[in-house]
Amino acid sequence: MLRKPHSTGVPAPGVPAGFARTGEDAELLRRVCAGELRAFEALYRSYHPRLTRFIRTVTQRSQIAEEVLNDTMLAVWTKPQAYNGASKVSTWIFAIAYRKTLKALRKWDEPVADDFLDLRPSPEPGPEQQVSGREVGEGLARALGQLSADHRTVISLACFDAFNYREVAEIMACPVETVKTRMFYARRHLRKSLAAHLDADA
Repeated sequence: MLRKPHSTGVPAPGVPAGFARTGEDAELLRRVCAGELRAFEALYRSYHPRLTRFIRTVTQRSQIAEEVLNDTMLAVWTKPQAYNGASKVSTWIFAIAYRKTLKALRKWDEPVADDFLDLRPSPEPGPEQQVSGREVGEGLARALGQLSADHRTVISLACFDAFNYREVAEIMACPVETVKTRMFYARRHLRKSLAAHLDADA
């Protein structure tokens, strides 16, 4: 968990002008702008699982997920005034996470084990369901690993975190048509790769 900066380090910046967004996240960010640590801790707890899954999916490196997440949330804590209200708070935070993730990937260019994704069904499945779910999870993890980081990002944001294409484009700083093209390619690859994996195990 991030610790509050010393009082002489980061002064409370105040609420930015034009901050007109509503909702729980926006209210928490307003309070973070005022230097309220409890509001930041609530925001951290809320985004921790989502950002962790996103970072691990894109990087396939679970050992750096916490570091990237903390870098992301440190940026939220120290520069909340950078949020201008033009998008949802979640879009802004995930855009920071995406940039931090790309920076981390440039440092880690060697392949590592795919230990980042557990896609088994959550409700107490029986033995046959456990095997089937594990096979699907392994096949999907392998297929995701064959995609580029940008294609994994599109899949993670649109399918796992339910961002729409416009929001994904904002996060990745690219045109919406680029997002659609990447999604088309990624879905086609995942379908073919997963089908081949399951056929091989049949």
